[in-house]
Amino acid sequence: MNVRSHDSALRGDLNFQVGSQAHRTPKTVVDPALKELRPAGRERLIVVEDDPVTRTMLVGYFSENNFDVVGASSCAECRQALRARTDLIFLDVQLPDGDGFELAKEIQATSNAGIIFVTRRDTDVDRILGLEIAGDHYVTKPINLRDLLARSARSVLRRRSLDRKAARNHNSIAFGDWIIDLTRRELLGSDGKPVALTRAEFDLLAALVGADGRPLSRDYLIEVVSNRQAEVDIRTVDALVARLRRKLVGSGTPVIATVTGVGYKLALSERL
Repeated sequence: MNVRSHDSALRGDLNFQVGSQAHRTPKTVVDPALKELRPAGRERLIVVEDDPVTRTMLVGYFSENNFDVVGASSCAECRQALRARTDLIFLDVQLPDGDGFELAKEIQATSNAGIIFVTRRDTDVDRILGLEIAGDHYVTKPINLRDLLARSARSVLRRRSLDRKAARNHNSIAFGDWIIDLTRRELLGSDGKPVALTRAEFDLLAALVGADGRPLSRDYLIEVVSNRQAEVDIRTVDALVARLRRKLVGSGTPVIATVTGVGYKLALSERL
């Protein structure tokens, strides 16, 4: 097969439209660029999807691409699957026995697994809510499998990179009345009690703290929160900053300052 034919066949296999008449897992060929993005070894992935055709498609595709995949059709089955080590979860929002957003909160409290919402719900409110709660990405159906594979690999790699960096540096940084622990991914108040932050809020705050007072653009913060995916925009970043400002009160000094025409910066001096 020549290169052009091979590329055409690959695109045809990867662009799966949910609700189509396809009832078999497409035969796939992994893009060489994705081999570099994909973590070494077999990462464990749970596909939480009540539609059997979509679930079978995702399980088959990601199994072929070197993931150890478990399918779950409900919240209950997801909880059962989470008893074993899990690296990443594809999570539908509408499930027969519960709400995917609520399940994501539960997962975040008990697991370090990455979460990618895969759903038909495509409003801005749903996207922002999903990313604020716990999501690494928010993908709407119909699904492009190749794009989802790239996001999965990046999500796992990014999480591993953050964890390795925190473990290596043992970073606990004090600023104002708070201490952010990058190893434990915790924010502690002056009373020593943890401040509840969503995954996106923590990542954004960690970026601001690590910038040494330099302003960070909204575009950069979009990358921090979403790994350069289009579903997250400036409004998402502004909403996250507003939520952080409400949570970081007590010293009388604003913790996050707006830099006109640029973005945001940490307004308090750091101290180790």
